[in-house]
Amino acid sequence: MVATTFIVFGNVFLVSFGNHQSPVYTPEQLIAKYSNLVFVLYCMSLVFVVALSQYLYRSGETILSDNAKDTSTHWRTLLPFSYAIVSGAIGSCSVLFAKSLSNMLRLTMSSRYQFHSWFTYSILLLFLCTAGFWMARLNEGLSLFDAILIVPMFQIAWTFFSICTGFVYFQEYQVFDTLRIIMFMLGMTFVFIGISLLAPDENKADTKDGSNATKD
Repeated sequence: MVATTFIVFGNVFLVSFGNHQSPVYTPEQLIAKYSNLVFVLYCMSLVFVVALSQYLYRSGETILSDNAKDTSTHWRTLLPFSYAIVSGAIGSCSVLFAKSLSNMLRLTMSSRYQFHSWFTYSILLLFLCTAGFWMARLNEGLSLFDAILIVPMFQIAWTFFSICTGFVYFQEYQVFDTLRIIMFMLGMTFVFIGISLLAPDENKADTKDGSNATKD
């Protein structure tokens, strides 16, 4: 209950103090934002994070398979965490592509744009790929890890990378003042605290199983 309260209040802060502006961009402006230097550097750092997390996941998978009983518990937490990071970093890009598509749909409804550009269908394809990747990883993660651990990790990874991607692409940092930044960071901290409290304590679980076995 405490963990859930932290997560709820954290998300309330994120939504309340986030950017509420919704301007309509032309396809040329959207393309320019995708080629912006800051966004390109962000994408390069995102690729690095994905590659590092995937490496950690493969390494942890190998270590756990070789030493299933003697491995410390930090690998058992790091393994689903790295899995969630890869899933969230790639899957959350579907939010950006969906927002670009909705922007062009609003232009079409106002008769200022038609779906005839290569850019529209490229964004649609990217949206389907990233959304499909996210759904596939979500289903696979539920079959690989404990739901009470992996679902919150998925949610925080999805939320964090969705915020960061939109923050950089739409240059939302330009409308943030000191109060917004503080409350926004506080919201993220609350969510992380809630996630850490939701992680199951294996030592307590082992102790409980041992006591039950002794009673039997």
